[in-house]
Amino acid sequence: MLGIYRNMGIGLAITGLVALAVANTPALVALIFGTPLKWVAMFAPLAFIFFFTFRVERMTTSGARTAFFAFAAVMGVSMASIFLVFTGTSIATAFFTAAAMFAGLSLWGYTTNRDLTSMGSFLFVGLIAVIGASLLNLFLGSSLLQMVVSVVGVIVFAGLTAWDTQRLKSEYLAYAGTQAADKLAIMGALSLYLNLINMFQLLLGLMGQQED
Repeated sequence: MLGIYRNMGIGLAITGLVALAVANTPALVALIFGTPLKWVAMFAPLAFIFFFTFRVERMTTSGARTAFFAFAAVMGVSMASIFLVFTGTSIATAFFTAAAMFAGLSLWGYTTNRDLTSMGSFLFVGLIAVIGASLLNLFLGSSLLQMVVSVVGVIVFAGLTAWDTQRLKSEYLAYAGTQAADKLAIMGALSLYLNLINMFQLLLGLMGQQED
């Protein structure tokens, strides 16, 4: 579990540094967000996740770790736009709120004696609904739909944080001491990383103050 959180922490640091670097480089901002490349930046992380999911079994542990960190960098490019839209204070507030929620829910998922397995199907359906509604709203631009998606999304990813933590704890106990445990630490880091990043983005959409 320490390996999972360590890999996740490194991934978050890479994402933050890349996002800041891109946002503070006017030439990159104009190239990426001022041209059709913005669609590549927007959908590249999703494509990367599908690639990573289908290829991870064939990767070595070091290869999977490198792919995860590369994904974190791609996510940083995609998220650079938030520094152009929202104030630094609101970004910090949303991140620390999401981090506090994540820490509490992950701790609860790790320590609770309640079996959270039954939550999995419900949360998966909620996740699909959130993704579908988010993609639809890219074209509709409805502020009401965006608010509903954000509220439901925060609830879904909050539940996934606890559920994933318990699942990863159980899987670690099953694979402890094997080479599979090292790769599990990377896949687990990806799952928890996505939960926190999505909670942060959704909370930012709800409480974020835009630049004048």
